[in-house]
Amino acid sequence: MAIFNRGGRHARAENTPIPTEVASGSTSGPYDVADAPDDVQRLDLGSMQIPAVPGVEVRVQAGPEGVVQQVVLGEGPSTLQLIVVAAPRSEGIWDEVREEVGESLRSQGAQLQEGEGPYGVELLARVPTPNGPVDLRIAGVDGPRWMVQAVFQGPVATTPSSAPLLGECLRGLVVDRGNEAKPVKEPLPLRLPKEVAAQGQGGAAAAPSPEPEPPSDEPRRRPSPRPRS
Repeated sequence: MAIFNRGGRHARAENTPIPTEVASGSTSGPYDVADAPDDVQRLDLGSMQIPAVPGVEVRVQAGPEGVVQQVVLGEGPSTLQLIVVAAPRSEGIWDEVREEVGESLRSQGAQLQEGEGPYGVELLARVPTPNGPVDLRIAGVDGPRWMVQAVFQGPVATTPSSAPLLGECLRGLVVDRGNEAKPVKEPLPLRLPKEVAAQGQGGAAAAPSPEPEPPSDEPRRRPSPRPRS
């Protein structure tokens, strides 16, 4: 797990104002790489570029070959997991994906309802775990030939204002879909930044994750959200 601390643990969310134009959503993303502002420092993970926001910790889990398997942003006790997948050119897929995610969560015994969020309809879930129920808020953003799935967990799932910097990261996210043809809903490839991958090969900055679970009978489906312990 490679950890990128943007501003350190002592940077407090309540002391970091969000620009009015971003908070209002009038000039916000997630952006396609062709339309993204070029004056923002970002962590380049290949198909996903995450804005450097002080007070937010970026946790990247990568396999032995440097392929990123999971991206989680942390602000205090709240987290945001980001997943980006391929979508067709002609239409968005969040409505369909939302139904699939809901079915998956129900199979885990979750209580579900839908709510309206900054990006449209969101899923609100309370998922039973061995350590007690966990609240999730799952948003989807359709872009040109891609879709971002954002899974909020912790206090931010029920009170978005408790972790405003995570919302800022989502608004500033950049997706680089590339031109290669991909099956719909296939996760877009992610990688460690070159300098981090090089250090990881020496065992310094990035530790390989455990062996991935065997593929299911639907290997190209984007991963379903699961509560983080």
